[in-house]
Formats: sequence, C-alpha cells, structure tokens
Amino acid sequence: MKVAVVDIKGKEIGREANLSDAIFAIEPNDHAIYLDVKQHLANKRQGTHKSKERAEIAGSTRKIKKQKGTGTARAGSIKSGVFKGGGRMFGPRPRNYSFKLNKGLKRLARRSALTLKANDKAILVVEDFNFDTPKTKDFVDVVKALGLDNKKSLFVLGASNNNVYLSSRNLKTSEVVMSSELSTYKIMNANNVVFLEGSLEEIEQTLSK
Repeated sequence: MKVAVVDIKGKEIGREANLSDAIFAIEPNDHAIYLDVKQHLANKRQGTHKSKERAEIAGSTRKIKKQKGTGTARAGSIKSGVFKGGGRMFGPRPRNYSFKLNKGLKRLARRSALTLKANDKAILVVEDFNFDTPKTKDFVDVVKALGLDNKKSLFVLGASNNNVYLSSRNLKTSEVVMSSELSTYKIMNANNVVFLEGSLEEIEQTLSK
C-alpha cells in the first residue's frame, strides 16, 4: 500500500511511503483487538476498592435480642450486614485486575487496528520534522495544516524528540508517542494516526515478526 508523504504544511512532497501489506492490509481480528484493549484498561485499574465487613465494624458484640419468641429472625450481632450501620456483605476487596496476553496476539491486535485505520483512510505519513524550541503553537499549526484540528490524533515518532513531545503535551486531542510505545488502545482511541517517516521502518520490524 502506497501513501503520499506530506510536509508539516500538509502538502505532498513528491514521495510515497510503502506501507507493508503484512501490517496495514491484513484480515482484521476484532477479538484480538478487544482482548488487547481490555488488558490495557484492566492494567490501569488500581484495584484499591474496599468496604468494611462485619469483623471490621466498631460496635457491641452482645447478642441484641433473645434467640426465640420475638416473632422475627434470630440475630446475634448489631454488626451484621442486615442492620443499618453493619458491615457490608460480599463487598469489594482490593484485587489486581491485570492479566497477561501472549506477544503474538498483541502484535496481531496492533496489525488489525492499523489495518482498520488504513481501510478508513485515517493514516497519514509526514516527513520527519523538529522544532527549535518546545512551543505548543507550532504543534497546533502542524495539526491544523494536516486537517486534524477537530479530531483526535496520534503522532508516532521514530526516535525521541523532546521538543515535539513537549509541544504537544498541553493538547487534549493530540498525543505523541514513540513507535515502541504504540499500543492497540492508542490506535483505536485516535481518529487519525500520523506516522513520521522515520517510524515506519521500526514499526515494520516490530510487527512483522
């Protein structure tokens, strides 16, 4: 698949980038995408939720009424979950929500996500660029020139570029990541994925295994 390379003004520069069919034109696996996104969100959960059970409630331990003859159910403790102020029955406990997926499935999920974006014509290739100093306005000008000012965009860098990263950090609708940080969740969460030319080779090496 060939995609025209553009500059930061959004104009074609006469070159084309060759996107590997093994990554950008496969049969998408929706279930692999689902599992990878589910893992990403699960791993972000703190799992620190906790409610007090009857053993942790402060209160008297005396038997609150006689066992028989009251016409109501027997009760031995005011801390029981059936009473107001008692412990919560079967409440949440701290737990770890994370789970593992094998590397092959995660690569398949990323290839599937990139294929969906390619099918939607939501992939752009921009020649490598840099800023002299970190400046949000410069990055906003690039986003506008590419026609992405009202969309969620994900910029993928081939090498660390602190000026570009810092220039984008204040924008809610744009995110800059290294090619090694590219995840299925980030791809699917963006309306458009913008690859800098230098990132394509590393992407192909990583995902074509």
